[in-house]
Amino acid sequence: MAIASYIKEIGRGKEGARSLSEVQAHDLMSQVLDGTVTDLEIGAFALAMRIKGESIAELTGFLRATHERCIAVTTTRPTIVLPSYNGARKLPNLTTLLALLLAQEGAQVLVHGPMRDAGRVSTAEIFRDLGLPFARNAEEIENGWMRREPVFIATDDLCPPLARLLEVRRVVGLRNSGHTIAKVLAPCTAGACLRVVNYTHPEYATMLSEFLAHTGGDAVLLRGTEGEPVADPRRAPKLEVFIAGQPRADLSRAAHAGVLTELPLLPRGFDAATTAVYIQAVVSGEKPAPGPLSSQVDCLMAALGAIHHTAPKKQIA
Repeated sequence: MAIASYIKEIGRGKEGARSLSEVQAHDLMSQVLDGTVTDLEIGAFALAMRIKGESIAELTGFLRATHERCIAVTTTRPTIVLPSYNGARKLPNLTTLLALLLAQEGAQVLVHGPMRDAGRVSTAEIFRDLGLPFARNAEEIENGWMRREPVFIATDDLCPPLARLLEVRRVVGLRNSGHTIAKVLAPCTAGACLRVVNYTHPEYATMLSEFLAHTGGDAVLLRGTEGEPVADPRRAPKLEVFIAGQPRADLSRAAHAGVLTELPLLPRGFDAATTAVYIQAVVSGEKPAPGPLSSQVDCLMAALGAIHHTAPKKQIA
């Protein structure tokens, strides 16, 4: 079945476009991910959604279709999931540092994203320089967790259809709904996923809050650093905790007004090798961790504790 009827609804421009139901969105995304539609239709879908923006129902349907095409990651412990899809352009990419600090606290951490991104320093490159494990399947993920290490899995291995949709950006030059899906992915088929969900533009904060409430998700929402799920080391962002979709003010952290009185000693360069050396120095205790990252670790561990004794579940999103 072609998706022309769906494109007709979502492609009427910013004012005239109509949102799809969750069922329609699931069907549309299923066809896109399965490659049963033409490249022209995929391009039209990507551009139409870029102009219109995803509704809560659409994002829920899109995500359900994507989850159905991910590899099955089973865990008996709540797992912190870090989506890493932007990389570094101006500041050191400290997503790997966050993952290591969480692992030191005993958390089970899964990082997913692309292996490389032209013009940016990806988290995968820093994992490689630090000698941290890459997984290609669920068994290798489990092996990394047994060693008490954070594990990175490429989107190509976690969900090949989603990786193909993300690659559409190389052709049309714009992000599409696949990038939004990637940042809210909950890949654990059993056990709880505590997702770190980040946004770049403030208007997405409201939409993502409503989405997490609608889907009953466990997550920590923050404005990321250059699109990465890590607190800006120069200022402490607001950290909003959701447990089973409910905002938890008692676990959340307020933003720090202005810049910190004491700025962290960050490396001058932000290439992968320089960043890896800095991260190793922090993890070994040679250098202190930036305050905002320490605060984020504390917040995530407290949120993890809040869901630790809940029954294993498969989140809707």
